[in-house]
Amino acid sequence: MTSAPPPAPPFPDPPTDQQPPPPSGPPARPQLRRSPSDKMIGGVAGGLAEYSGIDPLLWRVGFVALTVAGGSGVLVYLLLWLLMPVGTGAPGPYTTPFDRWTDRRAAGPRSPVPRVTIAGLLIVVGALVLITHLTDWQLGPRGFLGTALLVVGLGLIATAFTSGRRAKGGLIALGVVLSLALIAASSEPWHGNADMGDRTYHPLTAAAVQPDYRGGVGDLTIDLSDVGLASLPQPITTRIDHGLGDVDVLVPTSADVQVVVDNGLGDVTLFGNEGQADGLFRGTGAAPWTGDDTPEIVLTVHAGAGDVEVSRG
Repeated sequence: MTSAPPPAPPFPDPPTDQQPPPPSGPPARPQLRRSPSDKMIGGVAGGLAEYSGIDPLLWRVGFVALTVAGGSGVLVYLLLWLLMPVGTGAPGPYTTPFDRWTDRRAAGPRSPVPRVTIAGLLIVVGALVLITHLTDWQLGPRGFLGTALLVVGLGLIATAFTSGRRAKGGLIALGVVLSLALIAASSEPWHGNADMGDRTYHPLTAAAVQPDYRGGVGDLTIDLSDVGLASLPQPITTRIDHGLGDVDVLVPTSADVQVVVDNGLGDVTLFGNEGQADGLFRGTGAAPWTGDDTPEIVLTVHAGAGDVEVSRG
């Protein structure tokens, strides 16, 4: 009679300190959200820094640079404030009522109304721009700004009838910006042919100089530096009416120029003399008419908001 084989030794227990293998592939990128902790106004720069790995100070400097360059930094910041949800964080303690309002867990889910309002605003403004380019209907800056303000107002009304975190602070800020722009546009005698965007005119002869140049929103440049002044039967007289944006006028080096400027908001620089609003400026060239106190160019500028500069080309 044979005996049974001895039992197999038990398997050793796996070590308890063994770490799971690291996940394969690149690390998951965090979602783009506004920072609830690293914020100066709305946490947009802090959220962009967490998402991109770029220091938030550089994002803030970039927004300031865009604002100084053309004013677009404020609009971009407002759009991001509206479209970026706030990041989650530990609830409380709250030092101000605004802290509780911005806490996602305390305020509930985000309302879709601000995003829908911004989308509707872009669609309406784009449709109006398309209509003005394809038809003879010229809406003008007041029409664009008034329509945009109407869309934002409807969005604010909709937030009162929806649940969730309304986040209407961004819509209110956008409405204030549009209201100020509409006030500036309404304070000027806008004409139907006023347009939006930068415009440049460069006539080469005295006959090609228009008696009136009208602008709407954007920078306006009138380059008269190549206009021939010999044998002029009378002075070249032109008037510039512009609403919102900088006005830059270039005149020939030898021309005696009489300038009158009526400017609302912005600096006036006439041939390097900042602040002088009218007078006769004698040319610096070698033409026989230079310095005879008879202007070859009579220039009148009416501008609403923006810098005005007259210089020699």
